[in-house]
Amino acid sequence: MTYDLLIIGGGINGCAIAREAALLGQRVLLIERDDLASHTSSASTKLIHGGLRYLEYYDFGLVSEALHERERLLKAAPHLIRPMRFVLPHEHAVRPWWMVRAGLILYDLLGGRSSLKRSRGLRKSDAAFRAPLQGNGRGFVYSDAFVDDSRLTLANALDAAANGAEIATRTALVGARRSGDGWSATLSDGRDVTARMLVNAAGPWVGEALGRVGVNSAAQVRLVKGSHIVVPRLYDGDHAYILQQPDRRVVFAIPYQRDFTEIGTTDIPVDAPEDARIDDGEIAYLCEAVNRHFTTQITAADVTSTWSGVRPLYDDGATDAKAVTRDYVLELDTNGAPLLSVFGGKITTARHLAEEACEKLLGNAARPVTRDRRFPGAPADGYDALLARVARRWPFLGDARAARMTHAYGETLFAMLSAVVSETDMGEHFGAGLTAVELDWMRTHEWATTVEDALARRSKIGLVLDEAQRARVEQWWAAHD
Repeated sequence: MTYDLLIIGGGINGCAIAREAALLGQRVLLIERDDLASHTSSASTKLIHGGLRYLEYYDFGLVSEALHERERLLKAAPHLIRPMRFVLPHEHAVRPWWMVRAGLILYDLLGGRSSLKRSRGLRKSDAAFRAPLQGNGRGFVYSDAFVDDSRLTLANALDAAANGAEIATRTALVGARRSGDGWSATLSDGRDVTARMLVNAAGPWVGEALGRVGVNSAAQVRLVKGSHIVVPRLYDGDHAYILQQPDRRVVFAIPYQRDFTEIGTTDIPVDAPEDARIDDGEIAYLCEAVNRHFTTQITAADVTSTWSGVRPLYDDGATDAKAVTRDYVLELDTNGAPLLSVFGGKITTARHLAEEACEKLLGNAARPVTRDRRFPGAPADGYDALLARVARRWPFLGDARAARMTHAYGETLFAMLSAVVSETDMGEHFGAGLTAVELDWMRTHEWATTVEDALARRSKIGLVLDEAQRARVEQWWAAHD
């Protein structure tokens, strides 16, 4: 079969490009050798943000672009993305008070007419914000947003598929070569396909993919590992903290899955994408970052889970990993059939990246199609109104399960539960609110092919299941393969 675009890589960038191209009427095949968002795109800090610390490196254009994308994404996926207040303590600060305040004012200005609350100083009346902190309670409060990164990647793929794209997971590129005015590619599923254009969105493996198609590039990526730890919830409230460190880095502490706090991230140069494993030094660094600021002290023994991802940052020559640009570079090779390679990028700007990628590939045939488009499941009346409708329709779900499922699926929950009128109709219960009807939906509608796909990426329920509960899920999955 002949396609217009063959996209290598099912991370956020590849899926966003597939969505943009499919909505422009292109015949798209996206291949991913593992699961969607199985690497970097499910290992982020899970923020939709401008990148406050990038101001220190004068990346004003990137920050402005990201803040405007933040506003679009809040409207496009209110079930997956929610506003969050961030507390920036000034205790142990490595930057003068006036510099931080000026940076926050600039951050607000670069965001333009945002729906989020503007920054301000930390007040004596901010009891909930100040309660977990050591010291005198000086600091600042500003706004950004939290995202379920793997489900945002999935939402891009779902919208692409709904508009004609073919999404092939567990399918790798064996090799490809230019043939006439197109590309001839061999896939690991045994198919030989042709495409007019090839998109290399392989993330940390972008260089490996170039080798498979026999193309050299002057552009390079710096591989930087970012690791996170999860501990039992450190404080009450839905706000997060951004903690300044002596090495001038910042570490976030963010409410995670109701009962936990996510802490991250590190910046460690690595040699290969397979090096995405946290080490003891990183765990110690993140624990110390929290202990420097919070009254509740933690050790490695408190860590319940971790994740690490390798970020493929465009190599701009910066000496220090934390100073490497988070902006992206799109390299278009037109020495024959077009090849577009994606270097760098971040989850917040993936939609804009996809728009620019299609402009490069399609020229005048491209036009903005996703700037004001909601993602599948996005409620037009907002998350709170949708949650109220879900609670009225299925009161037996209970508050916690209704909130979790509404966040994950949005309006799509009405399709998933269309035949459900009682708890019995949810099927076997595996623990933590996970039932057979939800597992079946992941398998049949969301490309989940393994238990890990379901428990770690489509949901985060694997965080709280014990060994016996996980074994029951595995038994169910094997019986339905």
